[in-house]
Amino acid sequence: MNEAGLYADRLSVNVEIPKEENLKMLAPEKDHKSVYAPMRYIQQGVLESSEERKKHRHAPRFAPAGQSTQMIVGATAETDKDILYLSSALYKGPTMRRVYYSGYISVNTYDTRLPALKQPPLVRENRLYQADWLLRFYGFKVEEIVDDAYPDLDLELDPKLSWALRHPELFPVDVNRADYEVLLRVPGIGVKSARLIVASRRFSKIGFYQLKKIGVVMKKAQYFITCSELPMKTVNEMTPQGVRNLLLPKPKKKIDERQLTIDFGE
Repeated sequence: MNEAGLYADRLSVNVEIPKEENLKMLAPEKDHKSVYAPMRYIQQGVLESSEERKKHRHAPRFAPAGQSTQMIVGATAETDKDILYLSSALYKGPTMRRVYYSGYISVNTYDTRLPALKQPPLVRENRLYQADWLLRFYGFKVEEIVDDAYPDLDLELDPKLSWALRHPELFPVDVNRADYEVLLRVPGIGVKSARLIVASRRFSKIGFYQLKKIGVVMKKAQYFITCSELPMKTVNEMTPQGVRNLLLPKPKKKIDERQLTIDFGE
């Protein structure tokens, strides 16, 4: 592993399954000790290399981009809460840079230990990536995204929007006065647009059209903010359920197979 760290920018040791009892059920020969021991070795190597390069500029670099890991989603009974709490704990380490989530794909039909899923949980995988982003860049804590009452992420709405609808008492946010950290929690406002709002309002008040030009997704944000030129009712006037109904993805219309034949000339 030491030699690999001298050649690779980043090293990865995969956790695979968050709970050890479930890992042993699917892979009896594996345990978390065999995962966390090399993780600690990589961490020590990265930190020692960093200290050595402070003293000697040309000292060899060991995995300068840190380490990553992966968890399988849907192969065992863990909730999103179980997965995200482990991710959060791993990110507290000084060298963990990315946790990847991979929806379980059923390919081994003869092993009864494995679930026979009709299709991989791709939407759930995507929601976990979105929640992971909130942990790393938006200042959210795990317990704000998932808890005992909501142990799994909403598959219909993104995690930030789902959180906002559960906490209408925190809205609306005045975009001309709110701190950067508060702006980050508004659905439809990202890191870049939050920074632009803070920079732009030093010169003049920001209204609907300026927000749209900055890149704010007004379809979502309009129910959670106040500013000049914003006639829409907020989440408290419309109720969280009312906003949810408006923002839920519209069901796709069924396509007539006969029409497809005509359209494609077959």
